[in-house]
Amino acid sequence: MRVFPSKPLILLVVTVMISLHAYAAEASDPDPIQDFCIPNPKFGFIRTEHLTILPCKNSSEATTDDFVFSGVKSPGNFTETGFATIPVSPSVFPGLNTLGMSFVRADLKSGAINPPHFHPRATEIAYVVKGSVYSGFVDSGNRLFARVIEEGEVMVFPKGLVHFQMNVGDESATIFCSLNSQNPGLQKIPSAIFGSGINEELLEKAFGMSHKQIGTMRRRFDPKKV
Repeated sequence: MRVFPSKPLILLVVTVMISLHAYAAEASDPDPIQDFCIPNPKFGFIRTEHLTILPCKNSSEATTDDFVFSGVKSPGNFTETGFATIPVSPSVFPGLNTLGMSFVRADLKSGAINPPHFHPRATEIAYVVKGSVYSGFVDSGNRLFARVIEEGEVMVFPKGLVHFQMNVGDESATIFCSLNSQNPGLQKIPSAIFGSGINEELLEKAFGMSHKQIGTMRRRFDPKKV
């Protein structure tokens, strides 16, 4: 005699499958439903809970220029620490919209660093165009994966993991980074800890630092304290 699952059990299984599918969909950029979507500046953008929607203009109005970007030919503006970035997203490169990707040009003067940070919504691939860069990430088990990568080499940083870079050469280094989200997000660890307003007593206990030391770090990483 064959036993068939009860209707409540079937309904439960279907509900769980739908929930898992929805969770997976929210965890990454949605797949495009057309060849491309060039944002229409007339309509601005629409914010939802999980993403920003840029309404498309008619595909017949798209031009080759929408799919070419020339803004990474030269370095961006260097900070006092010798680090410069040019982030490229659909807001400056319309052809990227809905394609689930973005990229960055980063330049580091000798000794400069890209401090520990992570992207909550994207995996990153970094290609060294010029120079020697100490590069790495830390996994959820606190294991460090790091080495010096040279011109022509590539390193991948898994989604959501803390990673960093430092120019260990005598000349400036240039890196091109590609991310698999058009809105990867960026959270710099020092700023998140000392520049976000976390209770001072908690920070003192967490890091074994004095009130004076915490104050110094807060003035350095919290723009409101400068």
